[in-house]
Amino acid sequence: MQDRVTVSLAQGIADVRLNRPDKMNALDGAMFEALVETGRGLRAERGLRAVVLSGEGRAFCAGLDVASFMGGGGARSLFERSDESPANFAQRAAWVWTELPVPVIAAIHGVAFGGGLQIALAADIRFVAPDARLSVMEIKWGLIPDMSGSQTLRRLVRLDVAKELTFTGRVVSGNEAAALGLATHVSDTPREAALELAREIAAKSPSAIRAGKQLLNESGLEGLEAGLRLEERLQSGLFGKPNQIESVRANAEKREPRFSDPD
Repeated sequence: MQDRVTVSLAQGIADVRLNRPDKMNALDGAMFEALVETGRGLRAERGLRAVVLSGEGRAFCAGLDVASFMGGGGARSLFERSDESPANFAQRAAWVWTELPVPVIAAIHGVAFGGGLQIALAADIRFVAPDARLSVMEIKWGLIPDMSGSQTLRRLVRLDVAKELTFTGRVVSGNEAAALGLATHVSDTPREAALELAREIAAKSPSAIRAGKQLLNESGLEGLEAGLRLEERLQSGLFGKPNQIESVRANAEKREPRFSDPD
C-alpha cells in the first residue's frame, strides 16, 4: 500500500503523488487504501499549510482498475463505512481531500477519468494541462459517479453541464475543462504552478486559511441564518488571536510574518 502514494513534506507543503505510473495511477484496492490513509495521516500534521496532489508518469489518474476488482483485487468493500466520516470507503479516497483542513491543489496532466476526476474535483483548486483529458466516465460501465462526485461536480459547474457530462461520459480537454468550471487554471506545467501557489498560501496565516476553507465548504449547505452565524463564529475565533495580530504587525512593519501552528 505504501508505494501507491508518496508524500514529501517541506516548509508546510505536502507534495502528494499517486504512484502507480505503469497503470496510469488507476485505482486498485491498494490505491484506495493509500489515498485514504494518506489523507488521514496529513490531518495530524499541525504544521501543514497546503497540499499539492498529482500523479507520477503519464497521467493524473485513469480511474478505476476494473480488471483488478473483477479479479478480486479489492482490499475491502468499497461501500464500507466508519464513524469518522460521512463518506464510505470508496468515496473517502476523494472526499478525504475535502475533509483536510488546509487547501488541496490538484495538478492534472494526461488523463483524469472517472474516479480519477472525482479525486481531482475534491481538491480546492485545480491546475490542468491544456492537452489533458477529463471525463465523468462512469456511464461507460453503466454506472454513476460514486466517489463524492455528486457533491463536488454539482458545486463547480451548472446543473445542465453536470448532467451532460454524466449522461455522455464525453472527454473534454484541459482548456474546455477550465471553460466549464472543472478546472481553475490552465498551465503547461500544472504541478509546478500548483507548488508555486501552495508556497504563496503557506505564507499566509494558517489559522485564517483553515477558517476560510471551512467557511466556504460549509456555506450554502445550511440556511441563511446558520451560514451567517458560522461566518461570525469563525471570525470571532480569529480576531485578536496571535496569528491575526502577527498578520497586522508584519504588514505594518513591512516584513515576512512569523506564524505559529494552529492547535
